[in-house]
Amino acid sequence: MGPTQPVQGYGQQPSPPSQPQPGPYGYGYGQPQQPYPVGPATGGPGGPAGRHPSGRRRTALVAAVVAGVLVVGGGVWFAVSGGDDGRKPVAHGSADAEQPTASQPASPPAEAEVVDTAAPVDGLNAARKPGEAKVLWMRDNGIDVPRNGADAYGPWLTGDIVAKGMYRSVSGYSVADGTRKWTLKLPADLCAAPTLPTTDGKIVVGLKESASSDSVCSVLQMIDLRTGTAGWKKTVERKGVQDLLSDVAMSIGGDLVTFGRASASVGYRVSDGKEVFGKRQGVCQPFAFTSGPRLIAATSCRTDADEQDKQQVEEIDPATGTPKWTYRVKTGWRVQQVYSTSPPVISLKKGDGEGGAWAIVTLRDNGTYRSQMIGGKNENYAATCDADLVVSGRNLDGCAGVAADDDTFYLATKPVTVGSALTNKVVAFDLNTGKAKWRAAAPAGQIMQPLRMNGRNVIVRVEGTYRKSGAVASLAPTGGAPTMLLRHPASATKAESSFDMARLVYAGGRSILVSARVSAIDDKEEKKVKTVMVFGP
Repeated sequence: MGPTQPVQGYGQQPSPPSQPQPGPYGYGYGQPQQPYPVGPATGGPGGPAGRHPSGRRRTALVAAVVAGVLVVGGGVWFAVSGGDDGRKPVAHGSADAEQPTASQPASPPAEAEVVDTAAPVDGLNAARKPGEAKVLWMRDNGIDVPRNGADAYGPWLTGDIVAKGMYRSVSGYSVADGTRKWTLKLPADLCAAPTLPTTDGKIVVGLKESASSDSVCSVLQMIDLRTGTAGWKKTVERKGVQDLLSDVAMSIGGDLVTFGRASASVGYRVSDGKEVFGKRQGVCQPFAFTSGPRLIAATSCRTDADEQDKQQVEEIDPATGTPKWTYRVKTGWRVQQVYSTSPPVISLKKGDGEGGAWAIVTLRDNGTYRSQMIGGKNENYAATCDADLVVSGRNLDGCAGVAADDDTFYLATKPVTVGSALTNKVVAFDLNTGKAKWRAAAPAGQIMQPLRMNGRNVIVRVEGTYRKSGAVASLAPTGGAPTMLLRHPASATKAESSFDMARLVYAGGRSILVSARVSAIDDKEEKKVKTVMVFGP
């Protein structure tokens, strides 16, 4: 076991934050409508630390547990190659665990199975002003989703493909022009997925065991995002009330995919589905991991006899699933999110709701304590995570609003009203001391969120509103006014503001906006909901 050091002094009580994700692109979440919704993660043992489900899923799961019935899903996948015209589907039969799926010709799917449609952008671009980016492409949902809506997963980038998953399909598009390259139909609802794919473009998603609304999230399906081909598939055994009611967290690091929940986690090789690790011996069980080149795990050591949370943070070897080092969190505190993996920056929470205490701790690369940052009484911080949205994802790294390099941590403040609009700041913290170095104001009437680092500069998202278009900008390591990198056109403000709870990825000079959830008042309106919008030079 690596070196550990408990942190003293947890317990100050600022307004609890939401929490962001570490990744090569950076996710920016936002709801362009005013007022800007900011709130803490759900209280109690739920959220990332407890992995308990939201109320809307708990009822269905309890019914399934009481009935004592777990139905394993099978069925047929349809992979559609080519663009939006002249689609030639290929059927992929269900595969046994750890076996690749063979491709066979099949009849075209019914028209109702078409996933989405291209939305016109020429009118938006014709009205754009000098210095503004183009709307490269948009997609409308085009599919009837369940009555309460459906979560969207991704975006995942690999080569010239951007992919997303929603409801019972995963689709890949040309990032340059939005041509749909493939669609993979799934036999049941998507219910979990990592934030990042492997470096060679593979993802493993979680599916429900059947199309029934009562079924449990336990089926893993590997997908090659470059081609839309389904690979191995297997079912994770879930038993006991605590396991069946637990939220699922997934991650990918190297050739390892993890499937985490409160009672235990398992890891498999992405390449062939072989198990790397299962439930550990002893009481300490990891329940969530980060994606990317460095796997950081949140682990619970609490037993039924314990009155307070006992958790720790670990770096995991993706080849074996064993810890490289362990950092013990002070008793009573929970690991909420990992803001950065290199350097490790961890969000911790104690208590529930608005009265809960919150702290940010940064560690050295060997897992020893480095410094502590806590929101003060005069500065209310906020970042946005999947756990704070309506979506069901509870990944450890599913957040936006932070970034870090070797010596500085960047965090957004909670929006405040100035005049008739909301605005905020980005604060830079010294990782060696935990003290704030400077604050940079967002453009007037807009919200600014850190996305990721670009060398020594921090890339930020400037969120659009009903009145102003969004943008991607850069902040210097010394602060000051943001420098615009990609300004979305004012002519697209209405379309941009229609995105509800949207994620934003900035890569290759393009700004990719993807809805985190799709819902509407009726089926007709659901199909009109815009799910992807891409801006570029």
